[in-house]
Amino acid sequence: MGRMPRDVMSHELNLLWQSIFTWVSWVIVLGMIAVAIYLWRKERTPFYLCAMLAAGVGAFAEPLYDVAFDLWFFDADSAGNPGAMWSHFSAFGVVQPNWSHSGYIILYAAVALYAGRRMYEGRLTRKGLFAIWGLEILTSCVFETIGTGVDVYTYYGPYELRIWNYPAVIGVLEGTQTVLFTVLAVQIWRRVSRPWGLTSLFAAFPITMFGANFGIGSPIIIALHLDGGDFSRGLVWAATFLTMALCVLAIHGASKFLPRPRAVVEPDGLPVPSSDHALLV
Repeated sequence: MGRMPRDVMSHELNLLWQSIFTWVSWVIVLGMIAVAIYLWRKERTPFYLCAMLAAGVGAFAEPLYDVAFDLWFFDADSAGNPGAMWSHFSAFGVVQPNWSHSGYIILYAAVALYAGRRMYEGRLTRKGLFAIWGLEILTSCVFETIGTGVDVYTYYGPYELRIWNYPAVIGVLEGTQTVLFTVLAVQIWRRVSRPWGLTSLFAAFPITMFGANFGIGSPIIIALHLDGGDFSRGLVWAATFLTMALCVLAIHGASKFLPRPRAVVEPDGLPVPSSDHALLV
């Protein structure tokens, strides 16, 4: 944070796009909540809603991510004065937008909503998991390329391999985090016998969020913040590709934890659930 350019801090926030990000994202979330409640009634499990709430609550830790990955949400008016953002708190000097929670739910809980049941029943293959990973990377890139391109926020660090203003490595990390969270969440779902057991998703989210971004993403974090003569663009390039390669390995590893089809015995001896024996509430 100490080396953040002053022109970044005083950069004018695009008020129109702030409104679009806020209202459109929350409308999408309301639609997702409606689907989650419908599935709760249909399948008799609160899993989908719990996954969404876990992601939404997890957004309160966003400032940690901002500091590590050099992310700044624009907060200045046309005169360069702070206070233009619709915000609810600030930490580490980074003001947080109200739409951070809706953004987290959309980016990180959508897979649980559209693929959670398939994963639970053992109908998702390794190839299918990689396809979901690719889709989530694309979704992140579209969402954030818009956000960073219309003066809502920026990744101000010395990144390489950008899409417009958006660092591609961030999209790969976000897609990876989404898949890791969903696989862990579904495995928890299969193992709990009471609704309150799904509250552990609130712990699972930050575990995968920071395990993926701060763990797998550690090469790019360090490369971006090397001091003085230790810094080089070549190292940032190398760290970018190393981080992406680690993401591939992580998804490959996650595929080994996909639930097995009903006819296949789980390695740990966990009974294979039938489609009508999910968590009942």
